[in-house]
Amino acid sequence: MRTLVERYLLLGLEFNKHIDGFVDAYYGPEDLRAEVSRSAKVEPKQLAESARELIAAIDSNEPLDDTAGSKRDARRASWLRAQIVGLHTTAQRLAGVPLDYRTEVELCYGVRPRRVSREEIDEALEVLERVIPGHGDLRGRLSTYRESFAVSAGKLQSILADLKELFRSRTLELFGLPAGENIEFEVVTSKPWSGFNYYLGNLTSRVAINADLPILSTSLPHLIAHEAYPGHHSEHVRKEVNLYRKLGQMEESIFLVGTPQCLVAEGLADFGLEMLFGGEEFSVIAELMSKRGVSYPDQELREARSSFETLSNVRANAAWDLHEDGLPPEQVVMTLERAALLSRPRAEKVVEFLVDSTWRAYVTCYVEGYQLVRSWVGMPSAVSEQDRIARFKRLISEQMTPTDLV
Repeated sequence: MRTLVERYLLLGLEFNKHIDGFVDAYYGPEDLRAEVSRSAKVEPKQLAESARELIAAIDSNEPLDDTAGSKRDARRASWLRAQIVGLHTTAQRLAGVPLDYRTEVELCYGVRPRRVSREEIDEALEVLERVIPGHGDLRGRLSTYRESFAVSAGKLQSILADLKELFRSRTLELFGLPAGENIEFEVVTSKPWSGFNYYLGNLTSRVAINADLPILSTSLPHLIAHEAYPGHHSEHVRKEVNLYRKLGQMEESIFLVGTPQCLVAEGLADFGLEMLFGGEEFSVIAELMSKRGVSYPDQELREARSSFETLSNVRANAAWDLHEDGLPPEQVVMTLERAALLSRPRAEKVVEFLVDSTWRAYVTCYVEGYQLVRSWVGMPSAVSEQDRIARFKRLISEQMTPTDLV
């Protein structure tokens, strides 16, 4: 007899036969992966039924596995149930069950998507109109301004090494990292995302950086913090050691798209750079870039941070336009050019991500996940630095759901 957790792992692995990349990472028992690999493809209706059966088993207090302590089991069961609700929702979509976009997001990720209002966008544009140098149309000025911070190919590897060393050292100091953890970086092309952490298990990640578009000094630090330290890699290695190895919680050995696990992970990863340096973030990065002869506009970024966040969140509106309102991709590209002030290549890259079958609803994880994490960790003016560090450390060490952060 398979335990409930083993059945969860088997179910999650089955989804990758329907959606390539749905299993973001797996380092659990090889016999389970082999079993799924040998078996015939399970139809979506059966996947949905299997998910329903697992939810019912949790609700009837079936033991998760043989590691149980009652208090820990209750918390694990709540986390696992939320995961399986996400799997059930995706199975229903694959089976052709009508689901509106808002319901899909709420059931998969545990939050409701929100449109950025016209008022929020206009307020952000007013700030950028004042901060971004140059003359003429703001979109053209901002596009030229952004691209002026492209990192040359000859300097990219040295900047990556500097950022990795600095961020790793700070993460180790604040939160701790297990001995033997390691990251390898690679530059790739022809991907719908800007960066990706391939967690390989055994405390090792391969982080890919997409060079389809120029890599900017203004976004590279955030990308490294997000994918590596203190973001995805740090979360993976701490949970592999603390939850999987020490406590035997095998459910942590699989990372599945379309589940609340992703929203918490993306939220903490997006918050990572702020968490490392607080108010000194921009000056620290500017000093690092300056040593390598790379331009970095720390003052403008400091003044316009909130405005850039708002324009970034317009991606949520684009997903809504595509999947709720059924607008054609070309129209959404033009809307992003106008509302988010993106160049056409960058607007097209956003839409490419949003129409990908794996990532169609995923943008909510960034937009809402970041806000949840930021609110839960607390702003420096309201919470002591010691408490903020302790809360972020919990995020990269424990099982938490979006409901825990509300």
